[in-house]
Amino acid sequence: MGFSAWGYAAQNNYEFDDATQRQQFNQLTTTLRCPMCQNQNIADSDAMIAKDMRRKVYQLTREGQSQAQIIDYMKARYGDFVYYEPPITVATIWLWVLPVVFAIGGLLMVLKRGKPAPPEDMAEQLKEAERLLKQDKE
Repeated sequence: MGFSAWGYAAQNNYEFDDATQRQQFNQLTTTLRCPMCQNQNIADSDAMIAKDMRRKVYQLTREGQSQAQIIDYMKARYGDFVYYEPPITVATIWLWVLPVVFAIGGLLMVLKRGKPAPPEDMAEQLKEAERLLKQDKE
């Protein structure tokens, strides 16, 4: 994932004890989604909530919390939406299963339908059609 100039500049304002903390901060801010901006990470967003989230990530990183702990904190506070890799739960599994079920169901319906049955007596149907046409002309 790339950094925008704005997001990168905002991240450079933070001071870290070592390169590992900076790397963790950079990684977290690109993998956490801004709740206000929909599909923009908090590194690239200039929304107030993204700035608050960056500050909290910085604070937790400086406190020595692991990446998993910080992600868990953010998910507990903002919901699973803030993490680009949501967990597989009963609620989220349906997002993957339902399209497959509908596709298989549609395919089965098309296959069961088969060919239309041929008309029993084509000559009689043609005579009926001619009779209806003559009635319309009268």
